[in-house]
Amino acid sequence: MKTFKKFISVFSIALLGGIASLAIDHYYIQKHNNWLAESNIKNPLPIKFVGLGNSTTEATTNFVTAAQKAVPAVVHVKSKVEMQDNRGYNSIWDYMNGNQRQGMVEGMVTGSGVIISADGYIVTNNHVIDQAGKIEVTLSDRHTYIAKVVGKDPETDLALLKIDATNLPFMEYGNSDEMQVGQWVLAVGNPYNLTSTVTAGIISAKGRNIDILPNASEQAKNLYPIESYIQTDAAVNPGNSGGALVNTDGQLIGINSAIASNTGSYTGYSFAIPVNLVRKVVADLLQYGTVQRAFLGVTIRTVDDDIAKSAGLNSTNGIYVDAVTPNGAAEAAGLKEGDVITKIGDQGVNDVAGLEEQIGRMRPGDKVTITLNRDNKQMEIPVLLRNIDGNTSKVAAAESPSSLTSLGAAFSTASKEELTKLGLENGVKVVQLDNGKLRAIGIQEGFIITKVDHQRVSSAGDIEKILQNKSGGILVEGVYPNGTRAYYAFGA
Repeated sequence: MKTFKKFISVFSIALLGGIASLAIDHYYIQKHNNWLAESNIKNPLPIKFVGLGNSTTEATTNFVTAAQKAVPAVVHVKSKVEMQDNRGYNSIWDYMNGNQRQGMVEGMVTGSGVIISADGYIVTNNHVIDQAGKIEVTLSDRHTYIAKVVGKDPETDLALLKIDATNLPFMEYGNSDEMQVGQWVLAVGNPYNLTSTVTAGIISAKGRNIDILPNASEQAKNLYPIESYIQTDAAVNPGNSGGALVNTDGQLIGINSAIASNTGSYTGYSFAIPVNLVRKVVADLLQYGTVQRAFLGVTIRTVDDDIAKSAGLNSTNGIYVDAVTPNGAAEAAGLKEGDVITKIGDQGVNDVAGLEEQIGRMRPGDKVTITLNRDNKQMEIPVLLRNIDGNTSKVAAAESPSSLTSLGAAFSTASKEELTKLGLENGVKVVQLDNGKLRAIGIQEGFIITKVDHQRVSSAGDIEKILQNKSGGILVEGVYPNGTRAYYAFGA
């Protein structure tokens, strides 16, 4: 009996609990429906929690088309270069006697390049092909060509190559000025010899100066580098140098050149030369054989808070003119110390790198309107740009080195400065070595040949005449840049 009463009691409690639950549930469902109805009135847009959607709409950013356009136009560049033999000793006996390996060995530098015309012109980085004896270019379809150097520009780290081919896929130029921070880009190249590799990222910054190029020092005289890189977070590694930075339309908007890394591998930052600067350098190399560099003739700094306060400026926008170079373009146009430059032509500039890039796209003799603030008043001043010598003349290309295939070398006439420094009256400088007789007998690049078979030489033509119909042994005399005199002999 007690058991039955206990059962009735428990059952009653459970029944009451169930009825209460149903009532509460009905109440909150009604409230929830009322809330949904109210929210739909206030905000008619469909609202979903992240990850709960079931959309079948294709993503708005699709890189497939851009990659299909870019990959066939990006090539693999292999440069054979001479480098110091640092492999140590040939044997334990050489080690005991201190006879370390000497001389040079052949090495390989690899990178990328971008085909910019159907007849075989290719843009790459200067550091990819600098000092190269032989340059091999492999297309994405694995066809291989030997390339010649049309021209190179250490100041922008660009070089132009040419291969003997036609009907090649090539990449269209985009407009790097129109690219904005946050836009998607692709990097296409050959990192670690992994051919035709595509990576994606966004533009992280524009107008970056990372102080990586040589400047006007004793080691690199008369070099005034232009660094106004597009910074991206697209993965770039060794071998990507000279490859393409591409927008989502498959257009070239930069040449990948450098990474910021403590390890030598990609750590999140890569840098590309803007294509608007590339176009100008390529045009100059094709038309003049050398880059025509314009100079404004000012010493400048990017305006910051300290400069603004000390100069009494109303804002931190623009580039502050510290000094005006005598006999330069700026002085002739009337620019003054203390002016703040805000525009070059129609393009706004807000840092030194941006200004240098804009001027770097122009040539001596070009006219440009400079917008500036003077005493907090805006002015527009027309400027006629000049070259490094302070005039508007175009700069002639340096004499191309002559080549003697039989010797495996390229030569140029030694300059007056080189001859005077070494106390010489004549000489022919070895500027490039490939596999051939001169390398085989131990001659190194930089050697100035003064005599061949006891006859004085002043040009590659002199050497060629002496070697014509020559048989037997040939004696070569000359001097290295450090003043060391040397004698070599080889068979004709």
